[in-house]
Amino acid sequence: MASTDLKHMKEDQSRDGQEKISEENKFEASLYGGKDPVLTQVDVPNMTEPRLFGTHMPFPSLPKSVKESNCKIIYICRNPFDIFVSYWTFFNKIRLKKSLTELTLEEAFERYCKGICIFGPFWENMLGYFKESIERPYRVLFLKYEDLKEDVNFNIKRIAEFVGIPFTQEEENNGVIENIIKLCSFESMKESNGNNSGTVTVNVDREFFFRKGEIGDWVNYFSPSMIERLSKIMQEKFSGSSLSFKGCP
Repeated sequence: MASTDLKHMKEDQSRDGQEKISEENKFEASLYGGKDPVLTQVDVPNMTEPRLFGTHMPFPSLPKSVKESNCKIIYICRNPFDIFVSYWTFFNKIRLKKSLTELTLEEAFERYCKGICIFGPFWENMLGYFKESIERPYRVLFLKYEDLKEDVNFNIKRIAEFVGIPFTQEEENNGVIENIIKLCSFESMKESNGNNSGTVTVNVDREFFFRKGEIGDWVNYFSPSMIERLSKIMQEKFSGSSLSFKGCP
């Protein structure tokens, strides 16, 4: 992860927000995006290596060619309480744009607790990658948003080592890690021209993906009964695993 990589990251972020869907987004959208004419099939074999893809797909749903390959998988998740608030506000923005009625907090929460979510119940999505990261830690790196926010420097190094491109001492001395942290901060990403204008996939505004980036905002939305219900679901679904999250009641 040399300074040249940082330069490329800056160039990528400065692109026009009206640009068509990036290759990494097409990978997922071509599978789940319906018949949108913009969502063309990705020609993976002819893409320049190293290839980078982003997806929300559960681990069991990944293609066999991915699960049995030597590719590295970095999975990032967050506190299920914060996920719900983010999920609810995000999809209501989409519904409003399409002139649909907003889902009430109660309606959305009922669906969330029943696992009625895009890409499946949150607990199944998390556990699939979590178990794989324990069985094959050299292939799957399981990260939590809360840990990333708490110690960004440590986790940036951890990611670099995981993908086999650790920072050199010279790069550390020259502030490369600090530059990457600044570039990839929530504030920087939110203010980037490529992220605050234009649309992605099925006409979803890029700016919809950025709200607060805070940890623990769920306390401003959850009632005592909601806290109790989601806590019980997490206790039941995560039972038998060591998966837990900071900031949960």
